[in-house]
Amino acid sequence: MMKQFLSASFTGLMLLFGTPLMAQDGPLRIEITEGVIEPLPFAAPTFVAETAGADQLARELVEVITADLQGSGLFRGISPDAFISQVTSFDGAVQYADWKAINAQALITGAVSTTGDGQIIVKFRLYDVFAENQLGSGLQFVGSQDGWRRMAHKVADAVYSRITGEGAYFDSRVVYVSETGPKNLRKKRLAVMDYDGANQQFLTDDSSIVLAPRFSPNGDRVLYTSYETGFPKIYVLDIASVQRRGLEEQPGTMSFAPRFAPNGQDVVFSLTQGSNTDIYKLNLGSGTRTQLTNSPFIETAPSYSPDGSKIVFESDRSGTQQLYVMDANGGEPTRISFGQGRYGTPVWSPRGDLVAFTKQNRGRFHIGVMRLDGSEERLLTASFLDEGPTWAPNGRVIMFTRESSGASGSSTLYSVDISGRNLKAVQTGGSDPSWSPLLK
Repeated sequence: MMKQFLSASFTGLMLLFGTPLMAQDGPLRIEITEGVIEPLPFAAPTFVAETAGADQLARELVEVITADLQGSGLFRGISPDAFISQVTSFDGAVQYADWKAINAQALITGAVSTTGDGQIIVKFRLYDVFAENQLGSGLQFVGSQDGWRRMAHKVADAVYSRITGEGAYFDSRVVYVSETGPKNLRKKRLAVMDYDGANQQFLTDDSSIVLAPRFSPNGDRVLYTSYETGFPKIYVLDIASVQRRGLEEQPGTMSFAPRFAPNGQDVVFSLTQGSNTDIYKLNLGSGTRTQLTNSPFIETAPSYSPDGSKIVFESDRSGTQQLYVMDANGGEPTRISFGQGRYGTPVWSPRGDLVAFTKQNRGRFHIGVMRLDGSEERLLTASFLDEGPTWAPNGRVIMFTRESSGASGSSTLYSVDISGRNLKAVQTGGSDPSWSPLLK
């Protein structure tokens, strides 16, 4: 059975399938296999309100922190009804025996205060209950009161990273296509939201079909395809100002499936001229266009490797839709998919070790991952229609579109861990998600 190891950078409690062991020298390790993992029990008492009027904010912060951690599938929050101790002072002594009694293996304590100019200050500490020590130093975040959810995500990210050794991903956003109306008259517009579906903001109206939004490497811009002229055309939109501009086009062609290069200045996309579809690169500054493939087949859905040296894409040059990798400047591609069925929409992992894809086989659609040489193919989902994977910033979670069958079928965003566990709906109707990098 394949195993994946997560390691953290601090000394403390060693957890194996959620069972506490004595503190040891060396890094904490959590072993995750394909089997069922017992989530780590943690306690998160309501944060201490250190200024008048901060009580509700203190409760809401903990609710979001708990939802983030539990939503990862690796943690289980203990109900406050079971708490023996109550935390009334951020600097008070921790009653470890009381938290051990309810089997809390980790304890999160915190405090929140507000300032006269609309700012909030959130601070927290993380404790290893069975080793009876604090894990790392406490952290403090300062921001606007309107951005309190981001503060909660930042706390959850810090806890998640310290205990798993994985990169953070809660303080991030997702751009997607919001869909409303019946299936035969579906209206679509671009929207952006927090990774958990909160704070939705529309970026375009529903006057024309929009497809395949893709975040820039620093999350400030979005590429997408619009049919407002009757033909697909690529636009780049600034998130802050919601201003956009169309990319240079050639008469008689159609451009679509854009994606940023890691440098944020180059865009790779597909261009159809006549009956031929090839992959091109465009520099946004100079406007220089470079053709990367040149074949009589359909080459589309390009995605860069994290270092910008390679591109993975889909092509039917072998007779069926398969995945290929080529140098970022073009050249002869190498086929990497060899299983039964058709493969498409490949996306390189932020870690650089895997490619996520959509697979169609025997009337079912799957989201899967494989190594860069095509080995260790692993299907994570199966349904009537699953498609369009996008990676969380830490390369651990994948979000995708699931569409239900029938004339009244609708599209919903789902997420799944790369182990195939923790499949869940994001509770947002829409399609074509693209996960941002961590927010700054």
